[in-house]
Amino acid sequence: MLNNKAILVTGGTGSFGKAFTNYVLEHYNPKKIIIYSRDEYKQFLMQNELKKHATKLRFFIGDVRDKDRLMRAFEGVDYVIHAAALKQVPACEYNPAEAIKTNINGAQNVIDAALNTGVKKVVALSTDKAVNPVNLYGGTKLVSDKLFIAANAYAGEKDICFSIVRYGNVAGSRGSVIPLFRNIISQGVSELPITDRRMTRFWISLQQGVELVIKALEEAKGGETFISKIPSFKITDLAEAMLPGCTTKEIGIREGEKLHEIMVTVEDAMMTYEYDKHFIIYPQMVWSESRRAVPTGKRVPEGFSYSSDNNKEWLGVEEIRERLKEAGLEK
Repeated sequence: MLNNKAILVTGGTGSFGKAFTNYVLEHYNPKKIIIYSRDEYKQFLMQNELKKHATKLRFFIGDVRDKDRLMRAFEGVDYVIHAAALKQVPACEYNPAEAIKTNINGAQNVIDAALNTGVKKVVALSTDKAVNPVNLYGGTKLVSDKLFIAANAYAGEKDICFSIVRYGNVAGSRGSVIPLFRNIISQGVSELPITDRRMTRFWISLQQGVELVIKALEEAKGGETFISKIPSFKITDLAEAMLPGCTTKEIGIREGEKLHEIMVTVEDAMMTYEYDKHFIIYPQMVWSESRRAVPTGKRVPEGFSYSSDNNKEWLGVEEIRERLKEAGLEK
């Protein structure tokens, strides 16, 4: 599907962008992959890391806030993966106008540029924090999600569709708890700080996130939200897995933080269907018969929700250790 296609990744020098680029180069023969981001140094590092693929890669310095630059970058592009965002919760709380400019205005710029340049598919990365948001970051991503879903209404006769992929913090990603615990452990400390001992999270790897985006590119008709079925874990079990026999100190939940990650709400359940490895929330609106996504999965029961505390699949301490090893995060 991606063979001989031009693909652009906004925020392409981030952890997802690098993993996605490597995956596509390994499994497909794309015409080119355009890395669109505003950090020239990160582009320089990525360019050096992928020297052997130089003929397939293009590096565009640009910001999603700049619609003119997006228009230029999108020319001749088939697929766009929108991963650019301001993601750090405290930074967004302190700089709300900046978060709005990037996460909301930037999303609209991506939509407008895609509609105006002949792009075929756009997949936007979302987050669990967009579901029942309690912080500004989540609020901006909720608006972004709504914009991408509604964008299908403006496609007219154009051969383009917009869809969303939603998941929580990737295991080991910047700002997540695993690097924090690793840093504390490296200092020889035997006690780990935990915001709340009741806390649970989903476990998703970068590869799983990439594979879900590929599935969305393959299957989306327009307006769907794709959500992986992934296991949950308790934060206390993660602490034990990383530092056996450790003691923990509860330090209190941080501003804008949730006890549990939620991906599908009871309200979403009315339009949610279950598949072997994922859920899809279908749009309530149908813009045209040609864009109608026909569910082939099993409709979830009334009152269903999907969150890290009511999940059917859980990782124990030993399973967490195995996954840490697989991801190279055990030390």
